[in-house]
Amino acid sequence: MITTTFVMIGETLRRLKGEERGLSTAELLGNAALAIVALLAVWALLQTLGTDIVGWIRGQLSSNLEN
Repeated sequence: MITTTFVMIGETLRRLKGEERGLSTAELLGNAALAIVALLAVWALLQTLGTDIVGWIRGQLSSNLEN
């Protein structure tokens, strides 16, 4: 019982000492890739909807000016 406890404590201490801190290069590259994909998606959405939205605003303004 006591031996098992010491072994478990020793194993836990070894794991804690070997624990990496911070982000690795692969994690940073993955996050950068996801950010680029998100920016491209927003850009594509704005390009497709942008002309429709500008046309709607222009129509609203012109109809208000005519009244």
